[in-house]
Amino acid sequence: MSFSSADRMPDPRESVLRERREDATTTFTARTPAIYQEEIRMHPDAAAWADRTPGAPASLFLTGAIGVGKTHTAWQAARIWLGRRFDETHRMPAIETWRSTALFDALRPDRENDAKALTRTLQLADLLFVDDLAAARVSPTGWTQERLYEIFDERYINRRPVLITCDVLPHEISHIVGDRVSSRLGEMCRGGVLLLKGADRRKGGAA
Repeated sequence: MSFSSADRMPDPRESVLRERREDATTTFTARTPAIYQEEIRMHPDAAAWADRTPGAPASLFLTGAIGVGKTHTAWQAARIWLGRRFDETHRMPAIETWRSTALFDALRPDRENDAKALTRTLQLADLLFVDDLAAARVSPTGWTQERLYEIFDERYINRRPVLITCDVLPHEISHIVGDRVSSRLGEMCRGGVLLLKGADRRKGGAA
């Protein structure tokens, strides 16, 4: 007796993996700020990165004027990236998401022990997403910049991806993160620097 593909018995392992994938994306969506949970139409290059399309860059640097949707795009891209990475590894990827100002505060020298533990966590995460990297009005201290260097250098040498939003280009943030981090980000995101254009969404200028 022969069986067609339609008659094939369901694979219990596939069902389990599908449930775990759904749990992973649901968990990530739950920690996504409410305003960014809504689906938006993404730039094709951001969608290619999120889908882990062959040939797409490993890291993504979203830049553009204030309000064009960089952060919204990044959260949605990270959510899709998580699902694709789960399909490849069959485990929940570790994604660290930080606003730059909160990250710099957490890496201050008066929090040395916690900062060192956080540094290691951010070095090893499957994906590091830092939002609004140039938002700080005051540059981090030298000690904090050294922690940033440790984080990004470890990710650089081990080819661990980053997802960055910023209103300026990588080579224009050395006064914030230091020359060494700026240089590494430039190389990590080569081919993955994406300029988003449009009106300020917060003023009703974009759909």
